[in-house]
Amino acid sequence: MLTEENETLVEFGIGGLCNLCLDKVSKSHIFASRGLSLVINCLSSHREETVLSAITTLMYLSTAASYAEITTAPVVECMLRFSLSTNRRLSNLANVFLEDYCTEKQVEEARSLNRHTALGIPLPKD
Repeated sequence: MLTEENETLVEFGIGGLCNLCLDKVSKSHIFASRGLSLVINCLSSHREETVLSAITTLMYLSTAASYAEITTAPVVECMLRFSLSTNRRLSNLANVFLEDYCTEKQVEEARSLNRHTALGIPLPKD
């Protein structure tokens, strides 16, 4: 569902995945099917619920094995942008991600990126 063009299907798909991903079998299946990249792609949605579910799913999927992929510089930079949003739900969740799942070094490196790799990712509409 995360690759559908219909944004409603993507929203419900990532919402369902968010609800399932704490189950060990489901988590293993997500990793085995390279689902992390699909979840990360949901960060670029214009829909607030899709983005919130994607952030939450990334936090739930964070393990020692997935940590490096979940906290890449573009994702951290995206979270920095989300943390500046006037949307309190989005900014609060992004701040939790930055504080609980990223090191200070990762955050500083994302702040200092010259390429601004996540600048093309739009913020959800408030």
